[in-house]
Amino acid sequence: MKYLKQIISLVFLAVVSTMEAQIVVEAGNAESLLEAIDKANKQNIDSTASRLFVFIPNGVYDLGDRTLTQIWGHNIALVGESMEGVIIKNAPAVENEGISKTATLLNRGWNTYLQDLTLQNALDYYRCGPAGRAVCWQDKGNYTIFKRVRMLSYQDTYYSHSEECSHYMEDSEIHGTVDFICGAGDVYFNRCLIVTEKRNEDGTGKNVIAAPRTSTTKWGYVFDHCTVRNDVSLFGFARGWHTHPRCAWLNTTLETPGKLIPTRFEPQGIRSVDNEFFEYHTMDAEGNVITPSSNVVKFVVNDDCRYIETVFSEKEAAKYTVKNVFPKWRPDKKTRHLEKQIARIKKQYLKTAL
Repeated sequence: MKYLKQIISLVFLAVVSTMEAQIVVEAGNAESLLEAIDKANKQNIDSTASRLFVFIPNGVYDLGDRTLTQIWGHNIALVGESMEGVIIKNAPAVENEGISKTATLLNRGWNTYLQDLTLQNALDYYRCGPAGRAVCWQDKGNYTIFKRVRMLSYQDTYYSHSEECSHYMEDSEIHGTVDFICGAGDVYFNRCLIVTEKRNEDGTGKNVIAAPRTSTTKWGYVFDHCTVRNDVSLFGFARGWHTHPRCAWLNTTLETPGKLIPTRFEPQGIRSVDNEFFEYHTMDAEGNVITPSSNVVKFVVNDDCRYIETVFSEKEAAKYTVKNVFPKWRPDKKTRHLEKQIARIKKQYLKTAL
């Protein structure tokens, strides 16, 4: 069977080589995945290199306790056969818990693209004590795009590391408990599903979805037409990490609006009260608008405090489009183009595999 899979991969490569540059991973083989990433990095050292697709068939790719597997080449696309069927996971040792030490994948490349796969950090979160930081994707690169990517973890699931980065997610899914979407830069979450897990194993406690630490960019974290799924713990939209945090929630659907804390945003910051946190046109599952006409929040860190009106007007909210946030990059258009290329790759792979 192993040799049959290798033959299929070779035939597939020969067929599509005239279409797009390809590397095909052996299904369910973690070593093959690591070898493919290493090969892609070395092949695309130059930032002007052509797009290189790494195709990952359905299967579980268990990296064990390995962390910080790096993507440092440029214009690399990791493409899974399906979001539910491709699972890339690691399980860091509890004693190695930490935001900078646990990532399943660490990106340093520019123009990285991920589609149709799941990243899972299986750190034993509920055995970690007060902090269980377990990152699925730590991004030190720029211009990353996610399309139908699911991330499964608890604390610090997604970490945009670079101060001036621009990233884009579309139709993706992020799970976590506290500060599980965190970091710097301008990141646009378009039609994503945000799932809050139990803060504590017994269901007690409170979740916070986002912890931005915007310093030099204009927009921060923008959530547009996202859905928040929450069944157990109370939750808040965001809290300030440090510097000048920015975060906007637009046209959000809350499946369980009764679980949203009364202040909606977490008043107690980590290091900053200088927050620009806003919401507009939040809805319940039936589509009823549940955003109050005004919501002034007193943000507090130690003896410092600041009062912020957190409800956007329609005019203010209208500025937060993909076109305005990324006028030169336009990742939404790039995504549609790449999807067409990937559809051809998948079609040919399935035809060859049969």
